[in-house]
Amino acid sequence: MSAMSSPTPATVESPRKQSPVQVPNPPVNRTRWWVAGALLLSIIVAAAGYKLWNASRAQSDTPLTAIKTAKAFVAPLDITLRIAGQTSARNFANIITPLLRGPEARGSMTLLKLAGSGAHVKRGEMLAQIDAQSIEDHIDDLKDTLRNAENDVTKRKAEQSVEWEGMQQTLRVARSQAEKGQLDFKPAGIRTDIERELLKLTMDEAAARYQQQQGDINQRKLSQTAEMRILEITLDRHKRHMGRHEHDLKLFTIHSPMDGLAVMSTTFRGGDMGQVQQGDQVYPGQPILKVVDTSKMQVEGSISQSDSSELRIGQAVRVGFDAFKELKFTGHVYSIGALAVGGWRQQSYIRSIPVRVAIDGSDPRLIPDLSASCDVIIKSTPDLLQIPLAGVQEEKGKATVVVRTGNSWASRNVTLGARNNSFVEVTAGLKAGEEVRIN
Repeated sequence: MSAMSSPTPATVESPRKQSPVQVPNPPVNRTRWWVAGALLLSIIVAAAGYKLWNASRAQSDTPLTAIKTAKAFVAPLDITLRIAGQTSARNFANIITPLLRGPEARGSMTLLKLAGSGAHVKRGEMLAQIDAQSIEDHIDDLKDTLRNAENDVTKRKAEQSVEWEGMQQTLRVARSQAEKGQLDFKPAGIRTDIERELLKLTMDEAAARYQQQQGDINQRKLSQTAEMRILEITLDRHKRHMGRHEHDLKLFTIHSPMDGLAVMSTTFRGGDMGQVQQGDQVYPGQPILKVVDTSKMQVEGSISQSDSSELRIGQAVRVGFDAFKELKFTGHVYSIGALAVGGWRQQSYIRSIPVRVAIDGSDPRLIPDLSASCDVIIKSTPDLLQIPLAGVQEEKGKATVVVRTGNSWASRNVTLGARNNSFVEVTAGLKAGEEVRIN
């Protein structure tokens, strides 16, 4: 039998720790960094150049400031005086609430109807109507009172007539008794002394009674006359009372006295000022509107008393308006105040003269209370060489202007004459048509 032998195992060596492999650093490429830096620098330079180009382009596109110039011209030179004011109507009618005559009508009244502000009204057209219901009711009561007073007069006249007839009858009886006593006393010669004495006493008593009745009837006549006079005065008082209220009632409907434009007045309402309107509470004598004739307008203004000596009635005026620059009118000085008035301050020493300028012509836009300016022509000189006052430089008594000579400018001395607020006369140093620079 064969035997098998196991092979001898081979010896295995343990692995040893190996050191890391050292990889050498690659060489630095300096050429790449130079290219990147040059590219970045070129980008920065290009951006700066583009910005400068845009700035120069914008500057070239900006227009240069134009130089204002004017040419010397020959025209009339007007010396003017400026007056500022506001427009008003020369012909107008103030519409006020009626001044009531009735003794009870002293309170407020209510406007039931009112013409529209700015409406054109005709003569006789209704402008306003006031609530009159309370007065109508009071007039009805007064009619009953008046009727009762008339009845009292009639009744008392009838009563006095009956009384008078009774007194006349009593007087006739007294007179007949007095006459009877005299007749009875005549045959007293055949009577005894006692009978004669009794007859005499009866005659005297009847005569005294008749005399007393005559005095009483005269006094009663005076009393009846006074009583009737009292009743008649009472009746007349009631008639007058009712007549006052009837007169007031007619005034509660207000009609226009002329053709014109309705302009509302202002009133104090709720802590603020506002125009009078329908439904407002008004009081007797309160202005509620004006009817103005817009075909004849004027400007009311004032001027310093130091300049008032230059004004004369009838001087020509040029009128302009702040609200309508294109609206121009001519006019004339219509009125100059005789006395100077003070300013709005109580202790103001600045005094001014009221002036009114009548406007020639009319326009639908010309309404009251527009701010206006009036240039009063104090003196007008024809055919003078003149330039705008803004083109003259005055220093130390010398006047110079900058004149265009070709494509350049040159300073030149000139001699000045008359001037106004806008233009000045040039008497020497300049010719018509030459162009001067305006400062």
